[in-house]
Amino acid sequence: MLKTFRIVALLEGVSYLLLAGAAIYKRMPDGNDELVKLLGMPHGLLFVAYVALAVFLRITYKWDTKSFIIILLGSLIPFGTFYVDKKYLKPLA
Repeated sequence: MLKTFRIVALLEGVSYLLLAGAAIYKRMPDGNDELVKLLGMPHGLLFVAYVALAVFLRITYKWDTKSFIIILLGSLIPFGTFYVDKKYLKPLA
């Protein structure tokens, strides 16, 4: 299950960066919002999967509250999931 969470974390982080880039492109003079619409749903599903798996793995690996909050915050900060993977998940694998 940890391997699945690491894959979801990677995909969620990449989708977050792509969505942010699409939102920036949307604001350009020749931009449109099609990319935002296209990337929004997959990112949302990956975000929900990330949070659900984090809750499940907290119970499995008995993460303390501080670590769990940092892992959850990783999904809200750009590049956060990459930090979480390196600092918290890779040592468990």
